[in-house]
Amino acid sequence: MTTPSTPTTPVAVVTGASSGIGAATARQLARAGYRVVLTARRKDRIEALAAELTASGAQATAYPLDVTDRPAVDAFAAAVGRCDVLINNAGGALGADSVATGDPADWRRMFEVNVIGALNATQALLPTLTASGDGTVVVLTSTAGHGTYEGGAGYVAAKHGAHVLAETLRLEIVGTPVRVIEVAPGMVKTEEFATTRFHGDTTRAAKVYEGVAEPLTADDVADTITWAVTRPSHVNIDLLVVRPRAQASNSKVHRER
Repeated sequence: MTTPSTPTTPVAVVTGASSGIGAATARQLARAGYRVVLTARRKDRIEALAAELTASGAQATAYPLDVTDRPAVDAFAAAVGRCDVLINNAGGALGADSVATGDPADWRRMFEVNVIGALNATQALLPTLTASGDGTVVVLTSTAGHGTYEGGAGYVAAKHGAHVLAETLRLEIVGTPVRVIEVAPGMVKTEEFATTRFHGDTTRAAKVYEGVAEPLTADDVADTITWAVTRPSHVNIDLLVVRPRAQASNSKVHRER
């Protein structure tokens, strides 16, 4: 795959772009003037999004990819041609059980996608980002990466791992022309996050947002990411925590009755 564009068109790679925050971020970066490369496992979703963006006059390419498959990620990095911005968005939660009863398979999958997936994409694209002379790595974590809560240990552990990846990378590459930005959203209501977490139980998923007047939307988070990415090159937003007004912490949420 190549990403034909003018020499001045910056290229943004968005992982997990098939829905939710990833898709919203791709749309907003496209409007901000980036050529977006959409990656996700669901080929039909990213191809539809690429077609939507292209029809609106933006530049977009779809590339089916599982970020946990390192050979596939390396092949993608070799094919992409140019990358100025990497949005490590692929991730998610599975289960809300206690440490005593949690499914190790869920924990393993969350770590593979949230941490190893971000590691794979970052390692594979870092040389290209550095060669751009003005690269940006964004790691989308969560407020779960900064505070524990009951029933969330597996997801919390994975997002802590992603937070540490971003924090350590920033230390290790300081002095190179690459910024490392971490965006950590709180409660975000998307079409799939909670439903996936509860293995398709839509009733249980709906209770997560019950009584919350205005949880964040995917567009809210995408707007935050786009703002951080489009700051002047010398400005690095190390960590940006964004929550809805109704949420004071991971376990303190105002619910209207």
